[in-house]
Amino acid sequence: MQLGKSLAAMPSSGIRDTFNLIAGKADVIDLAPGEPNFPTPPHIVEAAAQATRAGHTKYIDNAGLPELRQRLCQKLKAENGYTVDSDEIVVTHGAMGALYSAFAGLVEPGDGVLMPDPSWPNFTMMATLRSANIQSYRVAAENDFLPDMGELEALVSPATKLLLINTPLNPIGSVIPRARMVALLDFAVAHDLWLVCDEAYDALTYTDKFVSAASLGHRERIIAVYSFSKTYAMTGWRIGYMVVPRDIAPVLANLQEAMISCASTPGQWAALAALEGPQEVVAEMRGAYAARRQLALDVLGKHGVPAHPPDGAFYLWIDIRGAAVPSRTFARTLLDAHGVAVVPGLDFGSCGEGYVRVSLAAAPEALSQGLDRLGQYHASLVGDAGTEARRARL
Repeated sequence: MQLGKSLAAMPSSGIRDTFNLIAGKADVIDLAPGEPNFPTPPHIVEAAAQATRAGHTKYIDNAGLPELRQRLCQKLKAENGYTVDSDEIVVTHGAMGALYSAFAGLVEPGDGVLMPDPSWPNFTMMATLRSANIQSYRVAAENDFLPDMGELEALVSPATKLLLINTPLNPIGSVIPRARMVALLDFAVAHDLWLVCDEAYDALTYTDKFVSAASLGHRERIIAVYSFSKTYAMTGWRIGYMVVPRDIAPVLANLQEAMISCASTPGQWAALAALEGPQEVVAEMRGAYAARRQLALDVLGKHGVPAHPPDGAFYLWIDIRGAAVPSRTFARTLLDAHGVAVVPGLDFGSCGEGYVRVSLAAAPEALSQGLDRLGQYHASLVGDAGTEARRARL
């Protein structure tokens, strides 16, 4: 028996591969995880327990708990700058469920999908499962790690169906500012594209650059995707949501029946408690990430290792090109010889080569010690590369 062609072609997640490498290993400083190291706030956990005791353990509407969707309307207006009705919101099995629903609902085999490179590897996995034609656009240092409009114009074709953007961007932390977001919306309109905007890290930003795509108009072609996972340290609860045009909302809600029936009922009550409870917990986590961001930049700076200061999310994109070794070699040796786990840049796409991703969702002591080891290892490779270059000139 053979697997379906699209499933056989689907790449694995390099991030998950790193997790598997360190499973069971003691004394590893783990700077790879893409999830908060904070526990879910107690009032959210208690709300789920109360919901379960009250009997909220049955199926609910495919689109999600009505009370939660009503409360999300308030959140989107107050924090994301646009007004929606509850019938434009579909609660999903994490942001990943929302993203795959968008691919499943909008993309036919052979359709072109414009996707950032580097980016979260699950994007490529989803597009491959839909047998899409992936059209990768670079988010490179020379363009401030933002989509380049000239490159997008060169890549788009009559077969292109969808433009995917992610702001803040995993793995880099770059945030698409207002002027560039307007240009991206104009581009989508000009080429009649769907715009899927992954804003899962919308609450974790360190500058005033962030703007939600849907707040700028053209709502009829935007699928906006959000998550409770990162904002409220609820990764395992698997609650996300998408804001969609009203005319396709019933269809995408019905798609939930085919995929998951509905997102976890107790989890949705927990998400409601997250929105209605104290928001200081979010500010405290954001403040901790900001402090770790500076700590990490300071440690790397002592070793002369360049890194992109993120405007959002909780990652640091570290430039190891001076080490003159592939990113997977760098990461594997750093793990095996120095006991520090990071994710190779190549695992986020071909344009990620020459970088590694470090998570700021680690204790400050671990972050400092791990990056100190990385800096020392990087310095040894830079020294070796310089020696080799001098020999080559002789």
